[in-house]
Amino acid sequence: MKKSKSHCPINQALEVFGDKWTLLIIRDIMFDGKRYFREILGSDEKIASNILTDRLHKLETFGILVKTKDADHKQKNVYTLTEKGIDLMPVMIHIAEWSTKHREVSEKDIIHVNELVMGGRKLQDELQEALKEELKKVSKQ
Repeated sequence: MKKSKSHCPINQALEVFGDKWTLLIIRDIMFDGKRYFREILGSDEKIASNILTDRLHKLETFGILVKTKDADHKQKNVYTLTEKGIDLMPVMIHIAEWSTKHREVSEKDIIHVNELVMGGRKLQDELQEALKEELKKVSKQ
């Protein structure tokens, strides 16, 4: 990893997440249940395969996700959020909530974000726990 330009907390976050694609990949894994390269590649935003490969590697290097072989299909990799990645859930929800207030967002997404916000800490804890259980399963492989 290259040396940081500064130790400012915002700069530190931007060094990990400061591009168009990284948070979208995390979103797909966190909220949409996407676990395979092709699933993420098929997202509405149409990320190029070489950029997806680069961002997945970057997220793995920063410890945000872990790549493992699929137990049922050894030629496929499974991407799972780590504890570090799962800890991003409140940030992701707040960013999404901000967008529903200040940007043009689909009605379906407004409903989904409102459900996440209205569910409060209890729902967030449940979602995070499910992701942690998934991480435990892949860690045992």
